[in-house]
Amino acid sequence: MKLIRATNEYLTLLAEIKNRIRAAQYKALKAANQEMISLYWDIGRTIHTKQNKYGWGKSIVLNLSKDLQKELPGVAGFSADNLWRMRKFYLQYQNNQKLAPMVQEISWSNNIQIMEKCKDNSEREFYITMTKKFGWTKDVLIHQIANKTYSKYLMNQTNFDTLLPEKYKHQAKLAVKDHYTFDFLELSDEHSEHELELALINNLRKFLIEMGGYFSFLGNQYKITLEGEDLFIDLLLFHRKLKCLVALELKIGNFKPEYVGKMQFYLSVLDDKVRLQDENPSIGIIICREKKRTFVEYSLKDASKPIGVATYKTTTKLPNNLKKYLPSAEEITKRLSAI
Repeated sequence: MKLIRATNEYLTLLAEIKNRIRAAQYKALKAANQEMISLYWDIGRTIHTKQNKYGWGKSIVLNLSKDLQKELPGVAGFSADNLWRMRKFYLQYQNNQKLAPMVQEISWSNNIQIMEKCKDNSEREFYITMTKKFGWTKDVLIHQIANKTYSKYLMNQTNFDTLLPEKYKHQAKLAVKDHYTFDFLELSDEHSEHELELALINNLRKFLIEMGGYFSFLGNQYKITLEGEDLFIDLLLFHRKLKCLVALELKIGNFKPEYVGKMQFYLSVLDDKVRLQDENPSIGIIICREKKRTFVEYSLKDASKPIGVATYKTTTKLPNNLKKYLPSAEEITKRLSAI
């Protein structure tokens, strides 16, 4: 049999079939996961119902686990601990019409992490949504929960509400955290801005994970020449969902109002000299060691370019004084609906 040459038409056919196979594989895995989650839900409900009906205590779960493993040798997932999780899983979401269908969209191992480590349903909704949207693995999810990503996203300080179009301002707010944790950097407490920048570049994958979904790296000390003078932006990223350039300025000290003016200048030049015709206006993120929230609020109030101001630390601990800035339940729901 004679093989045909790899023409453009053939390569297109190959790509179409390959994508169709992958789509079918994903659909099968998704269906299998939903079936397993539905099974665990039913088992949890049955255990809870029978305990209430017959007055059974905790020993029923241990007995059930032993008998199931005896009757179904080689079938994993029915330890006593996991059966208790199924019962807790059912009780956690049985009366929540919003989250009950959402939990079927992520794996059981991710559901366990969210169920056991999140404090309320708003936080659970956030991590369920983000896990589904960005395909977080169990390890990535554990890292995001430990780093308080929920809090960092929802109390961010930006001027996006007044400067960005309604159609993507909420997505933009979710692209900027209030606080970044660079615990993967080997830096002393006394480090320079240059050292911070190089350390982030040398840990680029972890840096982009901490920044969040959809970011691509374009360069550091990104040079723009204006009337013969070279300008350098610390870091330049691109957000694929927002379709815009994102300029980052790194500051190792406290936030200063003049940083906003400099960032506005950079964004104007980027929009005029670098931004492509089909891209949205650039946004800026100023990342400082510390900030006074009132100073940031007034500095951004009359700014003409979309800018966010965040802090960073090289440890995983989120400052306690930030918790009071979490938005209302209504605002949380509004932001999550924009993901």
